[in-house]
Amino acid sequence: MPSVQRLLIVGSGDVARRAVTWLAQRFRVFALVRPENPSASDWRALGACPVAGDLDWPESLARLAGLADRVLHLAPPQAHGARDERTRHLLAALSRGGSLPRRLVYVSTTGVYGDCSGARIDETRPRRPLSAPARRRLDAENCLRRWGAAHRVSVVLLRAPGIYAMKDKDGAGERLPRARLEAGLPVLFAAEDVYSNHIHADDLARACCHALFWGGAGRSFNVVDASDLRMGDYFDAVADYLHLPRPPRCPRADLRQRLSPVQWRFMQESRRIENTRLTRELRLRLLYPKIDLNPVS
Repeated sequence: MPSVQRLLIVGSGDVARRAVTWLAQRFRVFALVRPENPSASDWRALGACPVAGDLDWPESLARLAGLADRVLHLAPPQAHGARDERTRHLLAALSRGGSLPRRLVYVSTTGVYGDCSGARIDETRPRRPLSAPARRRLDAENCLRRWGAAHRVSVVLLRAPGIYAMKDKDGAGERLPRARLEAGLPVLFAAEDVYSNHIHADDLARACCHALFWGGAGRSFNVVDASDLRMGDYFDAVADYLHLPRPPRCPRADLRQRLSPVQWRFMQESRRIENTRLTRELRLRLLYPKIDLNPVS
């Protein structure tokens, strides 16, 4: 009997939890968790073996060397600086003796494309991020590609946009802008509005699973649905679903004064992203090909 391959999950959050049941049927799964994180028992219940470590503390990552045949890297960069130091710490730990993984899948962001003025784009679009978080993601992508080429590790990049999800049957798992709508924050007039892109959390989790098996080395994939929505229309749909008032509309000049810098950042970029590679090369049939939020009962 061939031995079961080992998979290391780095970034043990919501998307990883949605993927782990499927993964645990095919791999011996290890999940990196911070030493102070109380969720270790939860990961055991899901079929994964927790490994204590912190990407901000390189000395804690010694156990990762030679641990896994494949790696699913979902951890975001740290919140400051020009480079993704966490990804550098991870790669240094994986390279420190022992066998290297055969494949590493990294979840990046469609923010690396910057503003495309509403144009339809695919993965060949030059990466020109505007925000500091997106620039750190671009740094991670470049770092991973160089490392993969140098060590003959197949690195696959998944670029995700805004992730959404409704509550599950247990009333958990919601990923919607509820707080923003409850605060009554405005959105742009339709004539000035930007295009936004989305993916359901379950479909992103499934894309991660597929990427661990398919996709060429150094290949990037836009993990987006086909909704083709402007941002204000998305907020209207969510408001209707949650039985909340639709957000007021206002001109761009006024909106900037009423939003935080982080909220305003999302109003400066407009993209309409194609997902042909995702469906053809990664063989993924989306469970949620378009956003369809029906009002809750």
